[in-house]
Amino acid sequence: MTAPKFKIKKGDTVVVLTGKDKGKKGEVKHVDTAAARVTVAGVNAVTKHRKPSQTNPGGIEKIEKPLHISNVSLVDPKSGKPTRVGYKTVGDRKVRVAKRSGEQME
Repeated sequence: MTAPKFKIKKGDTVVVLTGKDKGKKGEVKHVDTAAARVTVAGVNAVTKHRKPSQTNPGGIEKIEKPLHISNVSLVDPKSGKPTRVGYKTVGDRKVRVAKRSGEQME
């Protein structure tokens, strides 16, 4: 079975719709299509206690945990609000388009 395709890609700016970080915006660092999760910079950060090793000095680190892809939405490039995504053919290529404003997404 193939992994499902999602309209959110690495590098996109998204806004969190639910949870403790509701309303926060950030850039997508990683998309896990098999688990339907995204890791967003600066969102869902938790403290991790690391034991010292030869390569790592150890201590307390802040790391971002993945969120379910349904809890985030792409940001409209025009208004900065959450939007759904559609597709349009421009010339000979398919581009993503914000449903809210009709603007082309990068």
